[in-house]
Amino acid sequence: MQNIPSSKTRKAKPLFLLFQQRAMGKSGKKTKESHRQGRGRRAAQFGGDEDLPSSAYDAPPRRDGDDSDEAASEDEHDRDAGAGDRQDQGQVGSTPSKFHLYQLSVQSPKGDISYLQKFFLMYVGGRVPLHLQEDFCGTALLSTEWLRTDARRTAVGLDFDRESLEWCLENNMSKIGDDGRLLLFDGNVLQPDESRLVKQKIGDLMQGLNFTTDNGSTETDSSEQPDPAKCLANSTMSDAVLPGRDIICAFNYSCCCLHKRKDLVLYFRHALNALSRRGGIFVMDVYGGTSSECKLRLQRRFPSFTYFWEQEEFDIITRETRISLHFQVGKKQMLRHAFSYHWRLWSIPEIKDCLEEAGFKSIHVWIREMPDTQSSGNAKEYTADRDVKYEELQHFNQGDAWNAYVVGVANNC
Repeated sequence: MQNIPSSKTRKAKPLFLLFQQRAMGKSGKKTKESHRQGRGRRAAQFGGDEDLPSSAYDAPPRRDGDDSDEAASEDEHDRDAGAGDRQDQGQVGSTPSKFHLYQLSVQSPKGDISYLQKFFLMYVGGRVPLHLQEDFCGTALLSTEWLRTDARRTAVGLDFDRESLEWCLENNMSKIGDDGRLLLFDGNVLQPDESRLVKQKIGDLMQGLNFTTDNGSTETDSSEQPDPAKCLANSTMSDAVLPGRDIICAFNYSCCCLHKRKDLVLYFRHALNALSRRGGIFVMDVYGGTSSECKLRLQRRFPSFTYFWEQEEFDIITRETRISLHFQVGKKQMLRHAFSYHWRLWSIPEIKDCLEEAGFKSIHVWIREMPDTQSSGNAKEYTADRDVKYEELQHFNQGDAWNAYVVGVANNC
């Protein structure tokens, strides 16, 4: 993934035109209530809606007693899924796919979804969020988890790393079924209308899109209905009539792929234009701290592999750095530079200014302090503190390391 921005695979980081409504979930099981999706990019190991999200830098902590990859990936998959299926996902022979390793070590989407719901209900409210767009989606793990939580939900994934998108079709989408609720587009986030539908075969066409209100009644918003006639294989996003998205997210520090301010503003404008006219939010994550501006190497041990975040020297004039993710499988097999990025580390004030210039109504910052990378306890293994939650703050003193969500709220019309 590397055109300008992509997702977690394109450069893999450190740390959607057709939707079909379903009343029941996979295998006929009743889906979970949409207000409670899961727990976080880090997830079930944390409690309630305050579970932490994921990112390469803010790596998910391992639970005591973990002794298999299945345990490490429990939050990325349904509890009903077979252990063998989780363990073998994406493997080629005896070598695990780099995408599979990335998902196990960097992601845990339930936590992100929990926060996304929370932000939407706090700043927009009035309805349950149903339509998600995941930019820089990579293997679209977040989108597939989003669909698991409510059969009414739809998701659009956008990235220009074709390999990661096809891996999603073969692996992640196979777990939720091809019912047309997830659409993947191959393209640049700075030119989303030119992105092309990845799938060459589209399932059942829906004849209308219904919105269910909080009081349980159903209403049809004809202004946001997809047109089945325009949902053709190899179509561009501009050919499709997609519902206005309730939430658009860009996680895993993907916006750092954009090095120029004008590009960041342009991207934010595209996001704002894709949000529902009834109101919506854009959410991105960013990291920082004194440790983000120096050479750094962190590692995290999992039952059958070790994950490494390697940060090169930081240029204080251009605010650029290079990040590489490595995986050591077993004792000898080393996947060096499985994912590599060239980032421009944006500051929170710069991000807020660009969101305001793009037209967002209000901007909110949720931040948490990360463990000190230089402490003796993190010398060999860097582990996030599961007890520290994200808080909405107006001021935050600089420290060794921090992670933040920046939320842009669109006007309610």
